[in-house]
Amino acid sequence: MDVVAFCAESRVVVVAGKGGVGKTTIAAAVARMAAEAGLRVLLVDLEGRSGICAAFGRPGNLGYEQGTLFTAPQGSGWVEGRRLTPDDALLEYLADHGLQRVSRRLVSSGVLDVVATAIPGIRDVLVLGKVKQLERAGVADLIVVDAPATGHAMTFLTSASGLLEAARGGPVRSQAAEVVELLTDPARCRVLLVTLPEELPVSETIEAAYLVEDRAGVHLGPVVVNGWEEAPAALAVSAGTAAEAAGVELTNAQLDALEAARSFRLRRAALVTEQVDRLRQELPLPQLHTPRLEAAGIGPVELSQLSSALAAEVGLLVPEVDGV
Repeated sequence: MDVVAFCAESRVVVVAGKGGVGKTTIAAAVARMAAEAGLRVLLVDLEGRSGICAAFGRPGNLGYEQGTLFTAPQGSGWVEGRRLTPDDALLEYLADHGLQRVSRRLVSSGVLDVVATAIPGIRDVLVLGKVKQLERAGVADLIVVDAPATGHAMTFLTSASGLLEAARGGPVRSQAAEVVELLTDPARCRVLLVTLPEELPVSETIEAAYLVEDRAGVHLGPVVVNGWEEAPAALAVSAGTAAEAAGVELTNAQLDALEAARSFRLRRAALVTEQVDRLRQELPLPQLHTPRLEAAGIGPVELSQLSSALAAEVGLLVPEVDGV
């Protein structure tokens, strides 16, 4: 499957995962991958993370207004980013309903906290309602949403359906209904879960996948296994044998240290393979593997490596036929 076809499967991609698995980085990599394929991409940040701008080599944090993060060297693809918070969404919602004069005063007075207590889930519905509005307006070919960490992501994705069941009528119920329509339509929205090839993140990803499908009715895309690594083929040879073949004389202490390092790397690779296999068995979804990067942080160079790796993995996917 080519990248354009992959990205065309839904107009909104929600990237979710346990904290610390590289979820925000993968969201940025998906956005850059799509832009390099010639698509217009809007990357939406919900938590004010500075890592997004840094990954694209931009200073500061995203603001409420859209700003350019990346322009593809060739073609018409680009990535624009913006931050979206419940307060921002409420301001727009009130302004759209003729309350522009009092909207900022209501927000600054803390009314959203009162409303959130009285109507659980309203914060998430407001944010997703804005995402729905952006999707309908066709502001980009693809909207990539960097969702909250897994725990909150479950609430984030299921609040609309819960509110829809609780509210009998009115604008809140209408907004919730429209958000549910967005989330449950695979042509409009799907979720990419991100995990590390480690026991706890894999277990949480498996649990989250079934919960979000059952409770939110969303369509799950491939699982992104971040930090994937395979042991180099050269490690199949012992340190002593490699040294002898290279004509290098080493002390016993040096050989012991090299052999210990080789054994450690092989054990780590075996654990990675074990967890990826378990993920495949317990969660039968396609997987996209992104490499483990030995870097102090994620900047444009590292993001380019990850987006290229994602594109290569997408190329290995087999397109679905008649929903199968």
